[in-house]
Amino acid sequence: MTLQAILLPLFVQVGLIYFVGLRLAKLRWSVVLRGEVRWQDIALRERVWPGREEQLSNSFQNQFEMPVLFYVLVVLAIITKKADLVFVIMEWLFVTTRIAHAYVHTTSNYVPLRGPFFILGSAILFIMWLIFAIRIFAAPMIWAL
Repeated sequence: MTLQAILLPLFVQVGLIYFVGLRLAKLRWSVVLRGEVRWQDIALRERVWPGREEQLSNSFQNQFEMPVLFYVLVVLAIITKKADLVFVIMEWLFVTTRIAHAYVHTTSNYVPLRGPFFILGSAILFIMWLIFAIRIFAAPMIWAL
């Protein structure tokens, strides 16, 4: 696989973070400008945001949880040359579940719909890690000094 094919899903995931983050910043800025929240209230990260802002904030923070394992795995797969077509397909499946999860999280926030996207994405990522580990430990160990 080409480096571009391997990294494109990662770039899409990073783009999702910035998309949600910019939406959150715009929403929070308007709340502060309207006087609904004061700067002093948020200086120490107090949870004073109205419901919609808190909803987007939770989605934004969620992008720094499970996806971190995805980033590490992609980098390790590149370094060890273990990324193949199956890996890239699974990357896209994972990122698609993250996009769907973020969409539901930032719109209806309907947990019975959001939850399955999270579970599916988590399962895909777990399988990716499992395949990667098998490929690493099944490969002959050659140590260069």
